[in-house]
Amino acid sequence: MAIDVIALEEMYIDACRRHEVSPNSGFLYSLCQAQVKKSQCELCSIEISLDQLNDMNFHPLLEVCYKIGESEIEAVDIRNDSSCALAGENALALMQAINQRLRVVDLQDVSFGKDFLRELSQRGLPCQVLNLRSSHFRKLNMVGEFKLLHALNLDHSTSLTSFREECFSCMPNLIYLSMCETKIANLWTTIAALSKLPSLVELRFQNWLCCNDAGSSGLSDGNGKTNFHQSNSETHSDASTFDLEELIDLTSSTEEAIRNLLPLSINHDFPGINEESSDDSEMDFSFHLQEHGYVDPSSNQPTGWNGQINLQREVSSATLLNRSEEDSHVEDVSLKYISEHASPICFEKHYREYMIASLQQLKVLDNLPIRTMDREMANITFSQHFEYLPYKRKHKESVVNILQKREIKASHNRLQTPKQRPSVSSGKSQYFYTRSLCAAKMGSSAWPFLHPLSISGSTGDESRRFRPRQFEYHPSDSSLMVFGTLDGEVVVVNHEDEKIVSYIPSLGAMNSVLGLCWLKKYPSKLIAGSDNGSLKLYDIRLVPKTVVGMHSGFGSVTFDEFDQLTSVHVNSTDELFLASGYSKNVALYDINSGRRLQVFTEMHREHINVVKFSNHSPSIFATSSFDQDIKLWDLRQNPIKPCYTASSSKGNVMVCFSPDDHYLLASAVDNEVKQLLAVDGRLHLNFEIPATGTSQNYTRSYYMNGRDYIISGSCDEHVVRVCCAQTGRRLRDISLEGKGPGSSMFVQSLRGDPFRDFNLSILAAYTRPSSKSEIVKVNLLASSNSSKEHYPSEISCPSISMGG
Repeated sequence: MAIDVIALEEMYIDACRRHEVSPNSGFLYSLCQAQVKKSQCELCSIEISLDQLNDMNFHPLLEVCYKIGESEIEAVDIRNDSSCALAGENALALMQAINQRLRVVDLQDVSFGKDFLRELSQRGLPCQVLNLRSSHFRKLNMVGEFKLLHALNLDHSTSLTSFREECFSCMPNLIYLSMCETKIANLWTTIAALSKLPSLVELRFQNWLCCNDAGSSGLSDGNGKTNFHQSNSETHSDASTFDLEELIDLTSSTEEAIRNLLPLSINHDFPGINEESSDDSEMDFSFHLQEHGYVDPSSNQPTGWNGQINLQREVSSATLLNRSEEDSHVEDVSLKYISEHASPICFEKHYREYMIASLQQLKVLDNLPIRTMDREMANITFSQHFEYLPYKRKHKESVVNILQKREIKASHNRLQTPKQRPSVSSGKSQYFYTRSLCAAKMGSSAWPFLHPLSISGSTGDESRRFRPRQFEYHPSDSSLMVFGTLDGEVVVVNHEDEKIVSYIPSLGAMNSVLGLCWLKKYPSKLIAGSDNGSLKLYDIRLVPKTVVGMHSGFGSVTFDEFDQLTSVHVNSTDELFLASGYSKNVALYDINSGRRLQVFTEMHREHINVVKFSNHSPSIFATSSFDQDIKLWDLRQNPIKPCYTASSSKGNVMVCFSPDDHYLLASAVDNEVKQLLAVDGRLHLNFEIPATGTSQNYTRSYYMNGRDYIISGSCDEHVVRVCCAQTGRRLRDISLEGKGPGSSMFVQSLRGDPFRDFNLSILAAYTRPSSKSEIVKVNLLASSNSSKEHYPSEISCPSISMGG
């Protein structure tokens, strides 16, 4: 027989007497209210306010909570609206004790700290509605048991940037998820996390308010709260709507009260917290710096964004709401929509279409219903602008399955006579299985493996930390990389075992090393140039690994200086190299004699940031200038007039040839990336990467996997974009995150690994002035869960040709 409410109250008073504490008046009042509800044949529920509890109240209340499952109480709601004296572990113990009678948990986690959040995420809760507004997660990792959870609200969690790989893996019944005004920005990792939610029906990263010419008819109520799943019935007459019975399994007469537990536009004033957060913490307790005029550039928010301003955007109804074929009304055209509390992901190009195409079970996105026509258009947009998997693969496939197919095909071919064997097997190129394996590995995880290069080895100063400013892979040795530092050092490392191979100190001869280039026919030699004009050729065979005393020379060759140098490059025969910098001139040097042969003057109207020789023609080179022009030159014509000129709309940061010299890849300020035909400079492809609107967003782009893909990053953004070099479709975004709260990383330079498909390295700088820049190796074919010991070292040949 169930324990009645009166008996439960007596049990609580008795427990208080035994623990020598006074009964909590708020809990007693809630029990009285439950008795009234029972007498009126309403749902017998109680509400526990954690604000009114402290650790002295804990033990008697815990005893009663264990008995609730045997009582007439049908539902328990737990709320916390302000600072709380109850310890986080005690609050969690109360919730766990209530078990399956727990209905709604509405918390302001600021009261409990990072340990409480971590425990809640790891252990889970048996509640049906979980409200963690303004939580301080940085990387969400909710892997505990949340099997009864139907609705999750993380609105205004302004520290939340991303998801751990296993997040949402134990939420089979989650229907509603809201993450307005977070810092979520990456489409790929977000979809990978959300794809683990099989029951997800309504998703929200922003709150679209509908208004007509007569005025607003938004979704907010008079208290500034927004109902979690309310739609504008006048506008969307056939829109899918969801009753509260879908949210909770209990018949309740308090639907509006529970709806109001899921607000979208509540602002709270938080007390300061002195609790420190370690660098590897998944929570961030560095409070709302925006309130004091500081806007974190890592937020990816558009100009003018801050945590307290409602960003307004006007969009056409055709974009957001495709009217049904049978019920098309003229008045719908006048509808306008205002976005409130948008997360950065909402400003990604084709965000809505990407989400709809990727989450087939979704019915409502950002308050707007998803109709058949919406989904059809989203699928078309997705196919035009995104690559689901590399090399046009349409379906995910396991590595084992691909290897089995390859072995079966190989066995079949061995049984055939040479005449019976087709020259090209079933239309498949020689790269078919290699590319299929790449697609399978990349499709298995949206979280690539990022590994900061940690250099060890004696340089005469064991405590020394390098500050890389430029780097280059070795052209023939897959294990070697050279980087130059802001202090003028040149360091050759084995980037596989992270050991120093050669170390060349500055010795006052160099400032920041901005130009590096290996020789191809003489793989032990390299050219290094610094911003003070110094130019040297080094033979790493003659350079010691350690530095003892003041050495000079190291078998180096010194060239005439090129003042304010920014770029050097060697031609394909290792006979000549070019230098450019903060001038309109380019200098030509002879490597064998060590002499400067000529200075080509007035080649551009502004300074020439980068000069590049072609990979196969020793006399052809290209220049990129901030005068907005890319020019191709031929030394055989004694460069007076360029072969052609191609222009950008902004200053050009850099240019490079594709590995086969078929294309030029030009990168101008603020993500203007174009691929030109090298033969005549005609535009082949505009990658249409969204601009940020800043004039200092210097963009750099390089090829990866031969000329199959390009990688592009900018110094004002913490993301590297991977795009197909033949279609321009985006394959993946790689997000960089700092090691601690308030610390973000941005792209200073990057290179594709010439020996490993879908591997690259990024020279990243932290926003914090005290932090150092570092080289981060990225493996798109390995998961972020991979350990350093499992970092793949196998070499695959670069894929030059197209097709698959």
